[in-house]
Amino acid sequence: MTLISTRHSLQDIEEKVVRGERLSFDDGMRLLTSPDLLTVGRLADYVRQQKNGDNVYFIVNTHLNYTNVCYLDCKLCAFGLKPDDPRSYSLSLEQIKAKYEQMKGKGFTELHIVGGVNPKLPFEYYEEMIRMAVDILPGIHVQAFTAVEIDYLARVAKLSVEETIHRLRKAGLGSILGGGAEVFDPEIRKIISGHKTSADRWFEIHDITHQLGMKSNASILYGHIEKPEHVIDHFIRLREHQDRTNGFNAFFAFAFQPANTKLAAEYNISGETTGYNDLRMLAVARLMLDNFPHIRAFWMMIGLKLAQVSLNFGVDDLDGTVMEEQIIHAAGNTANQMTPKTSFINMIKEAGRIPVERDTLYNVVKIHN
Repeated sequence: MTLISTRHSLQDIEEKVVRGERLSFDDGMRLLTSPDLLTVGRLADYVRQQKNGDNVYFIVNTHLNYTNVCYLDCKLCAFGLKPDDPRSYSLSLEQIKAKYEQMKGKGFTELHIVGGVNPKLPFEYYEEMIRMAVDILPGIHVQAFTAVEIDYLARVAKLSVEETIHRLRKAGLGSILGGGAEVFDPEIRKIISGHKTSADRWFEIHDITHQLGMKSNASILYGHIEKPEHVIDHFIRLREHQDRTNGFNAFFAFAFQPANTKLAAEYNISGETTGYNDLRMLAVARLMLDNFPHIRAFWMMIGLKLAQVSLNFGVDDLDGTVMEEQIIHAAGNTANQMTPKTSFINMIKEAGRIPVERDTLYNVVKIHN
């Protein structure tokens, strides 16, 4: 079977894709550097069709960024601030409770909680933040904290990672987030995120989470100083971990937002990622991450229009409605804070696909066919 023929020879890779064979590092490098985006996209779309048919998923969710105080000082980030910065904040539990009250009755099935690394907040603060969410918003799935946050929570509270996750789970934590992966290559990681949790520690925390029977997601931050070999290495490390645990539900790619970041200033990164590279990143992820059920386009970073186009480049999930997101907006992103459910339904139908409203764990809430 031949899917397509092209003047840029990816024929041998195409044959491996059709046979369902795992792609190698060299295959990934060729895909990520090929100028033939349409062939790469069609191959990814073939894999997407084999895995998920015409279903395209989305979720009705909202975000809570509880603090922007952060001691990590990552060059890639414009969100985290030192506590003496006049723009810094840490929400009190009373303020968080008020936000939860405002969320009631709006149809959210997921609460996405992420913030800075603020060692001044006691561990009980996090437990109560989750406990209040499940009390005030019955049926909500709390997906909270990156592996980086879990790492520092455990250190500040002088707990093991296992005990940290166990206590948060007892409070109502449903799953953890996939952020903080950035790029796993140690040299690149050291430059862009300094003393942030190492790649090995990131994997260790997700491994523990999966062993405890909880799911998580995985990500990459691209469009800064990384090179193709760093991206493919990142994919292969994720794929190998998924072989062991099968604990990742989805992969998504964060396009670097350079505005207001030290990294952009130091390395003269003046512009955001291009649509060409956004689509290619998602397509190659679909081809390399053969054991990941879902590839998700984060519309807030690449825009709704390009996210819709990505449905032909291996993507089967458009993320969620979102509300009051602050992290990427701190880096100059001007996307809307929220996209209504009807917009997802219309975009997906226009692309000739079936809109499937899901919950965090990909249980079907409703098929809008």
